Formats: sequence, C-alpha cells, structure tokens
Amino acid sequence: MQDPFGLCGVILAAGESSRMGTDKALLPWPPTGPDAAPSCHTLLSAAILALEPHTRAIVVVAGKNADSIAKIAGACGAYMVRNPDPGRGQFSSLQIGLRAVLQHNCDSAMITPVDCPPLASPSLTSLRESFQRAVQHDIWGVAPENNGKHGHPLLISHEFIRAFIDAPVDSNARDILHAFSPRMVYVPVPDDLSRAGMNTPEEYASHADNAGPAS
Repeated sequence: MQDPFGLCGVILAAGESSRMGTDKALLPWPPTGPDAAPSCHTLLSAAILALEPHTRAIVVVAGKNADSIAKIAGACGAYMVRNPDPGRGQFSSLQIGLRAVLQHNCDSAMITPVDCPPLASPSLTSLRESFQRAVQHDIWGVAPENNGKHGHPLLISHEFIRAFIDAPVDSNARDILHAFSPRMVYVPVPDDLSRAGMNTPEEYASHADNAGPAS
C-alpha cells in the first residue's frame, strides 16, 4: 500500500533481552501452549508483516543481535540498521531508526518496540487513517489507547521526527511526547494494550492461552 504521507515502519529490536533470557525478537508469536502447533512467526516477523500494509518501507533497528535477526528482517522485506552501542538506551535506537526513515525519503514514521505484539489489522488501519486526518490539523502524533492505557505503534509526522533526532541521546521519548502533548491524539482501540513490553518468561508465557494473531 502506497502511503501518501510517506509512512515508514520502525521496529526497535536492539535490546539485550536480559530479563527474558533470550532474544525477544526471536520469540514465537503468537505464543503457543504445550499441545498447540508451533507458531510460524516470531515477534519480529509478526511486527513486520503487521506494519507492511500500512507503510512504504520498514526499518528494523538491531543491536548485538544483528546477525541473528538479519535473515528474518530480509525475508520479510524489511531494511535493517544497527545500533553500534545499544547500551546507551532505547532512545538511541529510536534516533538511529528515524534517521533511516529520512534516508528512505519518508516523512513520517510508525514506531513500535519489538516486544509490543502487533495490534489487530482493523486497529492499525484506524490508527493510520486517524493519523492521516490529524496531520491536516497540525497534529504531529497519534497512538492507541484502551481504558486510559497508551500503547504502540506511535505514528509521528516530520515535526516529531526532528524533535526526537535533535534531542540529546539520553532523552526519554515519553518526556518529549509530554512536552508536545497538544500535538498528540490518542485513538481508542479494542486491543488489550496491557501485554505490551513483555520482559520476563512469565510475562510471555501468560499470553500462551489468550494471544492470537492479528486479524
């Protein structure tokens, strides 16, 4: 799907997954119970395939795991860039990903950490359409919301891209969004946003019985 606003997907996958004990990007998604058939997708491939219909290109930001996830990114048609020092924090990966967005001649971005399972396709469509309307009214960003909880993906215009890139590397994306809160709109979605940001095996396993693929 060609997006008139030059929307580029950005998947942040450079974390070391220390609490999970294994690379979160490579975890099967949806997770399956002991009696179920193995999942054919990982969190990374599921994210790429979910964003693909809504974006012009997709950039995956890798870290020390670049070699292990390169095949998945390539097979799904995504570009990959490497954060040479992911220990600086996720914001450094975000800046690297957004610079790649501009290098791909896109002027807006659809951003998600790899450990935030993709929303259902109708919700992603709603977010994209809301973003396309919002930017016409000087809104710079759109994100999903459910029962007061905000989630991903975050859709941002060129103005927010510049604000993120120009900020110090030790900045926090949440603080920047808060500083420009009048430029943000939150779109209600039916998806459960509480499963975002899985960090431990227990949190991942808790979704084995109720997580399903995006539809």
